Amino acid sequence: MKNDIHPEYKATKVTCACGNEFETRSTDGEIRLDVCSACHPFFTGQQKFINRGGRVEKFKNKYNL
Repeated sequence: MKNDIHPEYKATKVTCACGNEFETRSTDGEIRLDVCSACHPFFTGQQKFINRGGRVEKFKNKYNL
């Protein structure tokens, strides 16, 4: 590897819109997020799965069959 061409990695404070804060390493000084693993619905278990059904199920529901 060549010397003196790589960016300097420093401790970085990451702040989420929900108020969660943690530290990591990055070339940036500070990172602001809209969604993190503490508030994202997939990680918190709040995600809702909607089974939309296919064409046959929609037809049956429409005509009460």
